[in-house]
Amino acid sequence: MDIILLERIEKLGGIGDVVTVKDGYARNFLLPQKKALRANESNKQVFEANRERLEAENAERRSDAEKMGEKVAGAEVVLIRASSNSGQLYGSVNVRDIAAALEEQGHSVDKRQVIMGSPIKTIGMHDVTIALHPEVRVTIKANVARSDDEAELQRQGVDVMAQAFEDGRSDEGFTEEQDRTLAPGEIPADMLERPEESEGEADEA
Repeated sequence: MDIILLERIEKLGGIGDVVTVKDGYARNFLLPQKKALRANESNKQVFEANRERLEAENAERRSDAEKMGEKVAGAEVVLIRASSNSGQLYGSVNVRDIAAALEEQGHSVDKRQVIMGSPIKTIGMHDVTIALHPEVRVTIKANVARSDDEAELQRQGVDVMAQAFEDGRSDEGFTEEQDRTLAPGEIPADMLERPEESEGEADEA
């Protein structure tokens, strides 16, 4: 379908450009969101008659977005989540979580303005893009951690998961040295209720 863009659309074009897109994209997104018009002669005339006003309104929105971007750019939101010992979250952090965290800091950001390739599923510092306007994008940090202390370490540039492995603390709450001679899941003889029987069985084997 041929359409006339009413605002800049990334990878498509700017205001007034006539471009061809898939019918579904036009019908389900661009046209309902009033981001474009069908490119027929009638709409072309309507657009040209209103071009100056549309460009002026866009410039105003861009200016407002730039001012807001100065406040939001570089912001850091801390999201405390439970995770496995490997740093995989039990769940994920999505656009709604980011928008809510920014809202708590006084930034009015809609979840539709949060650009994430996919939900965050691991502990760590993550870059997230905020599209305040088709021509204004800023980056914030999502500090996903298991505790406020971990969040502070990550803020200082510490990779807490790597540090945990280096310190031998990857298994949270388990600090005893493991017997490497045991098969996976095997219980050490001295931890059984009757170690003498276990030793006897081991001798017979």
